[in-house]
Amino acid sequence: MTRRILLVAHPRRVDAQQFAGVVADRLHAAGLQVALLPDAAEATILGGSPNIVTVDPADPARGCELVCVLGGDGAILRGAALSRGTEAPLLGINLGHVGFLAEAERERLVETVEQIVARDYVVEERMTLEVTATHDGEVIARSWALNEVTVEKAARERMLEVTLEIDGRPLSTCGCDGVVIATPTGSTAYAFSAGGPVVWPDVEAMLVVPISAHALFARPLVVGPSSALAVELVAGADGSAVMWCDGSRTVDLPAGARVDVRKGELPVRLARLSSWPFADRLVAKFDLSVTGWRGASRRNQGLPGMSEKA
Repeated sequence: MTRRILLVAHPRRVDAQQFAGVVADRLHAAGLQVALLPDAAEATILGGSPNIVTVDPADPARGCELVCVLGGDGAILRGAALSRGTEAPLLGINLGHVGFLAEAERERLVETVEQIVARDYVVEERMTLEVTATHDGEVIARSWALNEVTVEKAARERMLEVTLEIDGRPLSTCGCDGVVIATPTGSTAYAFSAGGPVVWPDVEAMLVVPISAHALFARPLVVGPSSALAVELVAGADGSAVMWCDGSRTVDLPAGARVDVRKGELPVRLARLSSWPFADRLVAKFDLSVTGWRGASRRNQGLPGMSEKA
């Protein structure tokens, strides 16, 4: 049976097209079939890879054993929408800056392709969020997120008046620029920038982080995975709002709208190439100083992706 890899790269980024061509050529040389979305198939710079198939954008990951994304976290989040609900795990190769969701850097492209060919990776599941927006009892949008759902003000000069509800009970009404509801995976993204805590990805929890709230009680919250969260826009208050899911899918929210968020039923499956601890990933991605560390395992265990500063 032919092994097929869905390759996802930004069709308008020349470097992503070039890298996609290199990956496609190497996968083809190893006997694997490469699948591309129609727009990427036209843009990808290929060498000797005739074994390319164009997939249906409505169901692109069907029949694929892996979805490989070349780009930054934005591209990887778009790739998550293609792989979610399928058996194909997602693997990101970072062409951006921090690339916290990426599993490999561009400098390790050859080794990464070799691991894909050898199926030398493990798969872990990351929780997602399911979100429903309503107004006057009518559903105006349904969506999901891997990183976060945010309710934000649409106009800079107006703050929002929102009521936060947890498990069917009101917690606080305040003026703010918005509210971030994030997964542990998203704790290092927008929620981190808004002052929320970093949560290890194997913890099942949801984060609630107010953005620039004018309130005495405006601390980030960590709630259990079975909790039901809601953000209500106070009816009659000035200010319009917009809901964002993973920073890309947007919905305009009228005054009085309500956004309900729960743990999603469908996780996103991520392919992991290494077993280094999450603490090492934090150090590498944020370039944290570890000068002075004299841990017991220091002499016996290198820290992947880090320079020796101790």
